[in-house]
Amino acid sequence: MKTLNQLFEDSVLNYTNNTLILEKRTDKFEPYSYRQIRNEVHRFAAGLLSLGVQKGDRIALFSEGRKDWVISELGILYTGAVNVPLSVRLAESSELRFRLEHSGSRMIIVSANQSKKLVSLRNQISCLEKIILLDPKDSYDEKELFFGDICIKGDEFLEKNGELFEERWLSVKPGDYANICYTSGTTADPKGIILTHRNYYANIKQSRSLMPVPEWYTTLLILPWDHAFAHTCGIYTVISAGASLASVQLGNTPMETLKNIPVNIKEIRPVFLLSVPALAKNFRKNIEKGVREKGYLVNKLFHHALKVSYRYNASGWDRGKGMTVLYKPILWLYDKILFGKIRKSFGGRLKFFIGGGALLDIELQKFFYALKIPMFQGYGLTEAAPVISSNSEEKHKLGSSGYLVTDLDLKICDEDGNELPAGEKGEIIVKGENVMSGYWKNEEATNQTIKDNWLYTGDLGYMDEDGFLYVLGRFKSLLIADDGEKFSPEGIEEAMTQHCKFIDQCMMYNNQKPYSVILVVPSKENMKQWLSEKNMNTDTEEGCRALLKELENQLSIYRTGGLYQDMFPQRWLPASVGILPEPFTENNQMVNSTMKIVRPKITNAYQDVIDYLYTPVAKNIQNNKNFNTLKQLFGSV
Repeated sequence: MKTLNQLFEDSVLNYTNNTLILEKRTDKFEPYSYRQIRNEVHRFAAGLLSLGVQKGDRIALFSEGRKDWVISELGILYTGAVNVPLSVRLAESSELRFRLEHSGSRMIIVSANQSKKLVSLRNQISCLEKIILLDPKDSYDEKELFFGDICIKGDEFLEKNGELFEERWLSVKPGDYANICYTSGTTADPKGIILTHRNYYANIKQSRSLMPVPEWYTTLLILPWDHAFAHTCGIYTVISAGASLASVQLGNTPMETLKNIPVNIKEIRPVFLLSVPALAKNFRKNIEKGVREKGYLVNKLFHHALKVSYRYNASGWDRGKGMTVLYKPILWLYDKILFGKIRKSFGGRLKFFIGGGALLDIELQKFFYALKIPMFQGYGLTEAAPVISSNSEEKHKLGSSGYLVTDLDLKICDEDGNELPAGEKGEIIVKGENVMSGYWKNEEATNQTIKDNWLYTGDLGYMDEDGFLYVLGRFKSLLIADDGEKFSPEGIEEAMTQHCKFIDQCMMYNNQKPYSVILVVPSKENMKQWLSEKNMNTDTEEGCRALLKELENQLSIYRTGGLYQDMFPQRWLPASVGILPEPFTENNQMVNSTMKIVRPKITNAYQDVIDYLYTPVAKNIQNNKNFNTLKQLFGSV
C-alpha cells in the first residue's frame, strides 16, 4: 500500500508532461501538466510547513472545484496533516462551526465565494488560527493569509530546508489519516468519517478493477469535489492513470456555474462523466426539449427510436437476444439521423456516464443507453472510500448497481446478522482495505457501524445469480405494513418524480399501517402549463379540481391496467395522497447536502398531514385539505 503522496509522485514520474488539470479562468481552458501541479503542491506544502503545520493537524478546505483545490489538498497531505473537505452547499453558520470545532481545524482554505459564510464565525472558533484565501483581496486582517503568499514562503522554505520538506512528506505512512469527511447531519450532529491514505489507495485500485482508465481519458468534474465519489474517482483515480480532469468554469453565482456545464462539456469533449440522478434528469430534460423544438415529426420519430432501442437493449446483459436482433438495421439508421447528433452536444467523445450518489431510475438508464452514452449505475458510501460496485462497458445489467470491486468481501445479512443466500434481501455488509478507520471522536457510532472489521452500510440489497448487486434503499427507512412485511420506498419515489409531471418531490410513508400514503410536493410550473394547454386557470375551483384529477391519473400508471402496472407490488402503492405547501430544501432541513430527503424531518413536520391521510375521507384526492393547499399555492379561488 502507498500513500496518496507516493501515488501522486509516481504519476508525475510516469506522466510528467501529460495534462493533469484544465481550468477556464478567462475565455478558454488552460492546461496544467503533472509536473506543473507537483511544483505548486511542493511550494504550497512547504509554505504550510513554514507556518508551523504539524503531522496530524487538521486543515479545512472550503471551495468550489478548481485547480487550487487539488493543490491545496495534496499540499496538506504532504505535510502529514489531515484535510477536512467541506461541502459548498453548507450555508448555515452553525453547520460550518460544528465541523470546524469538532475537527479542531487549525486553518481553513477558502475561496472568495465561500469566505462570505465565515464572516460571522472567524473570531468565534478558538481552534481556528488562520484563514487562507485562495483569491486575492485589497487588504487582509491579522488572521488572513493569501494562498499565493504562502507559496512564496514555500519557495524560501524549499531553498533553505529542502531536506526537511522531503523528510516530512516521506514520513507519511499508509495508515495515517488523509481526510475527515463529514456526513450531512440533518437529523443529528454530523459524523466525521476518517479515511486513511490506505483507504484511498485501496479504493483507487479497486475502482480501476471495474474498468480501465487509459491516460488519454479526460473528464469534466461536474460534481462537488468534496463529494466522495468525485474525490476518489474524479481526482485520484484519474491521477493514478495519468489522465486529465477539467473543472467547471466558475460563475458569480451557483446558478451561473450550473449554466456553464453544457458549454464546458462541448469545450472539453469528455470521454466519461461522473453524475448523480439530479444531473442526469436535467440532461434528459434538455435533450427532450431540444428534440421537441425540432417539430412534431422529429419528436415522434425520436420517441419511436427510443421504443425500438429499449426493446433491443433490454437490460444490457441480454442485449440483442432472440428476435430483437432484427431491430439492428433500423437502430443503425436511427443512430445516424438522431442519436449521433445528440451525442455531439456532449462533445462527441463521451463513452459513458458513471452514476452514483443515489438510486438511478431504470427509465433514465434505458434512455441514455439508447443514445449510446450509457449511464452505468454504481454503489458506494463515503465510509468505504466510497466505491463498492459498478456496472461497466464490459459487464453491465441495467437496474443493478453492478458487480463488486476486487479485494472486497460482501455479504447480505438479516436483522440478526445472519448471512442470507443469493436472491434474498437484507443489509449490505462489506469488508476490505477501503473501509474507514472510524468516526472522528465518536466511538459509539464507530462501534455500531464497524463490527469485526465489517462495515454495516445500512443499505438494503441482494446479489443475483449472475453476481450483480441490487441496492433497494435504506435498510432502516423501509415501509413496514401492519403484517410486518417490508418494502423500500426509494424506487417508487424515484419513479413517481420521473414519470408523474405534476410531482417535483415526494415521500412514501407506512409505519405498520394497513396501507401506504404519499406526501407530494407539486410542480407548480408543470401544473400551470397543463392548465394553459386546457384553457383553464389556476385561480378557479374548476382549475384546482382538474389538477387533482390529473395528478390521480398520472399516479394510476402504476396501477393494474396502467403503463407501469408491473413495476411495483400493488399493495405498496399509496392509497392516499397529501399535497404539501412547500418543497423539501436544505433550508428547512428536509433534504441533506447531497439532496437526499431526510425522512424523520419530513415526518415530524407533516405528522398532522400523515395522520389525516389515514382517515377515510383522505382517500379521495379531491379532499378539502388537498384542495385548500392548491388554493394556497396558486392564490385564492
